[in-house]
Amino acid sequence: MVQFLKLSELTPEQLARLMRRAEKDIRDLFPLAQEVIDRVRVDGDAAVVEYARRFDAASFEASMLRATPADFEAARQSLSAEVVAAIRQAHDNIRRFHSEQMPEPMWFMEVQPGVLAGERVTPVASAGLYVPRGKGAFPSVMLMLATPAKVAGVPRIVVVTPPTPEGKPDAASLVAAEICGIDEVYVVGGMQAVAALAYGTETIPKVAKLIGPGSSYVSAAKRLLYGVVDVGLPAGPSESIILADETVDPRLAALDLLVEAEHGPDSAALLVTHSRDVAEKALEILPGYIDELPEWRREFVNQVLTNYGGVLLTDSLEQSIQFVNDYAPEHLEVLTAEPFVTLQKIRNAGEILLGSYTPIPTANYCLGLNAILPTGGFARSFSSVSVWDFLKRSGVGYLSREGYGNLQGITATLADYEGFPAHALAIRKRNDILGI
Repeated sequence: MVQFLKLSELTPEQLARLMRRAEKDIRDLFPLAQEVIDRVRVDGDAAVVEYARRFDAASFEASMLRATPADFEAARQSLSAEVVAAIRQAHDNIRRFHSEQMPEPMWFMEVQPGVLAGERVTPVASAGLYVPRGKGAFPSVMLMLATPAKVAGVPRIVVVTPPTPEGKPDAASLVAAEICGIDEVYVVGGMQAVAALAYGTETIPKVAKLIGPGSSYVSAAKRLLYGVVDVGLPAGPSESIILADETVDPRLAALDLLVEAEHGPDSAALLVTHSRDVAEKALEILPGYIDELPEWRREFVNQVLTNYGGVLLTDSLEQSIQFVNDYAPEHLEVLTAEPFVTLQKIRNAGEILLGSYTPIPTANYCLGLNAILPTGGFARSFSSVSVWDFLKRSGVGYLSREGYGNLQGITATLADYEGFPAHALAIRKRNDILGI
């Protein structure tokens, strides 16, 4: 039965649990994640293969760690022309959007006469992309990660993605990688994959940055690897809020509530509305829609909508919006009479999709926006994946003789005040050397 909650009647404990989502589950996994990380750091490929056999494919061998040209060829042959065309079209939209994000490679400004300050933008040296598989295939995630990495100009891009039960790479993900121009794909997932990217093994290279969404297990490992490698934005179990007022068709609200709920039992999906009529009608409609899903997805949805999700009734649209901002969802769908007016009041969300014609699935696949988004409330301070996740900025400065002369006194004064005599000495002696 779908959970029906009234915001004003929630106890502090109930509200805190709703806000936490699966965060408690992630913390509970820290001991296992540390065990896997330590084993991979010490034993390399042998540990990766052992955990792959334990968690993914019993027949897995070290020779299967990297996808081969034959795997790419088999992947191309196995997909229909329609699926390949859809991947290509989605890639085109995603590439066009991310190309617009690219900054100037270098810029300067004259702060004052003879004083130039600017920035140089360069890509990270290497990036590891985590593309999950679970019980499905996610070529869309490959596109969302690989496209901005390529647009940013990262010299070495490697992908890790879990094997099928037969130990093979997912065909659609391989084709998506190839369309993006990536051929270095390792068939390994879970905690062992992110540990391998962080430390490097005999086969899998150490990278400067790893990024990509994953299960609670992957999220736990990434938390523990913070400081060893740049783990990117916190992208864990999927979550969404459907924000609705009294004008929405309850059938649309009910349909879109299912979208992120079907990802897995640790996902979160909430319909937030102040309209009791919309809430009650959505509750009536949901069982019928859920029954149309395959059994294994139906099980996920039922778990989510009775655990971290469901229907939340508020007292007003303003209270609904405040809840959204407090919750900071990964995906936010705005189904209100004036979505662009509502948009002005939204402060915290990974992505904001406006109106009945902009559902989460289209944004997930081919709208062009990046669908790898901060989860667990981190949308308060993190942004969606973009080219900036694969770029870094270096400050660049230049002083002419005049510019240095104008700043040397200020520099020495502040160095003296802060108690850095070598700083001050470097200025005063320089003045003698340069004849200032």
